[in-house]
Amino acid sequence: MLDDPALQRRRVLPRQRHPSAGAHSTFRSVGALGAIVSGGSICPAAPRWSRILVEHSPDQPPNLSEEAGTQAHPPTIGVRATDHFIGRRDLRGTRASLRRGLVPSLAAVEVPLAAPPLARVLTLGCVQPPNRVEQEELTAAFRQLWAARHFNADRVEQLHQAVQVGARHLALPLAEYPKLDSFAKANDAFIEHATRLGEQAIRLALDRAGLSPKRVDHLFFVTVTGIATPSIEARLINRLGMRADTKRTPLFGLGCVAGAAALSRAADYLRAYPGEVAVLLSVELCSLTLQREDVSVANLIASGLFGDGAVAVVLGGTELGSESGGSAQGPRVLATRSVFYPDTEWAMGWDVVDTGFKVVLSAKVPDLAREHLRGDVDGFLESQGLTRRDIAHWVCHPGGPKVLEAVEQALELPRRATERSWSSLRRVGNLSSASVLFIFQDLLASGEARPGDRGLLLSMGPGFCSELVLLEW
Repeated sequence: MLDDPALQRRRVLPRQRHPSAGAHSTFRSVGALGAIVSGGSICPAAPRWSRILVEHSPDQPPNLSEEAGTQAHPPTIGVRATDHFIGRRDLRGTRASLRRGLVPSLAAVEVPLAAPPLARVLTLGCVQPPNRVEQEELTAAFRQLWAARHFNADRVEQLHQAVQVGARHLALPLAEYPKLDSFAKANDAFIEHATRLGEQAIRLALDRAGLSPKRVDHLFFVTVTGIATPSIEARLINRLGMRADTKRTPLFGLGCVAGAAALSRAADYLRAYPGEVAVLLSVELCSLTLQREDVSVANLIASGLFGDGAVAVVLGGTELGSESGGSAQGPRVLATRSVFYPDTEWAMGWDVVDTGFKVVLSAKVPDLAREHLRGDVDGFLESQGLTRRDIAHWVCHPGGPKVLEAVEQALELPRRATERSWSSLRRVGNLSSASVLFIFQDLLASGEARPGDRGLLLSMGPGFCSELVLLEW
């Protein structure tokens, strides 16, 4: 490797130059010489190089041969020069060592790193409330609710049929919903049932992984259908008997994209802490947000589309031992990407009104998918040396029939590639952030994924934005 002409042209920096490393670098001391390693981005697409200081005499360049290796500078890898190698907080100690003669001279070189550590999905646990209601019964209930309003009630049935949902699970029995006549009552119901369902989902996922709640190091929680302080994951730490030092990250407002986004953030965390266990919990009780006085098209569609459910995902770092669940053979998270579309906040979200969350749902959402998704996916895969042909399994959030069709058109996917998404939509409706994770569990349970297969999990949501997660079995 050291015969490479690029390495022969390396430039050794003089010791008086100590430019600060970038703001996103991190630093640690390694080796008896006090060499300093500057780690880069945890994104797998980032260059695999680490910046390091090596010792040399003032009148002779550093020995960069393979025999010159130390613990901090392995002998079997090549090196190249760099202009960014040291942080300001490390400068004082380095200069002091130079003045005292402890280090004759230092040069900055870059050494290639191995690929960053990857998180692994261990298990998932999906649960839904026991109140399953057929779409026809729900449609009849809404026709009766809005019968006195001055609009064509047949429109309810037309829209409910158009979303192609066969049945949904509801947090409450259907007869209980008229009692939720205020935001406070609906949100109280959310806290009660989100806590109960969340506990069930986490216990199920941990049991499948063979892990105790006390083994969890970080608990991520996502929702967009209710609010609570203390948040739901704090209440669950108490109910599950987790450790007092369990870290927690509640995320609100990401909507349908939150399941994929939180999976990405949990994987990011485990790249930094590869010996730990993280749990992601999504609980969405969409039925509790319905606005009974709103007869807009967006609300009529929502009344036929969204259902309730919870899902927990257990992830482990690459250094997790088999005695701690590391033997589970779920897919690895190879890479992630977030894409934000400027000035599209009008497309989807909530208007917060006196009675709670009023849905914002633009008819242009499928157009946004057609416009952006192909470039997003192709660019992401290209950064990993892949194309769409390399993806064996597509795990797509089922936003609705028009959104799924737009995804198929944008990515040139046959219907069989998205059949799990269509099936989930028919069986349980759109579960917001939980949906893509339910579909992920369907794929894992099917046993269709084989070692070496790659999958792409993707969602779109408020912002407007998309989240992409590359998986490998």
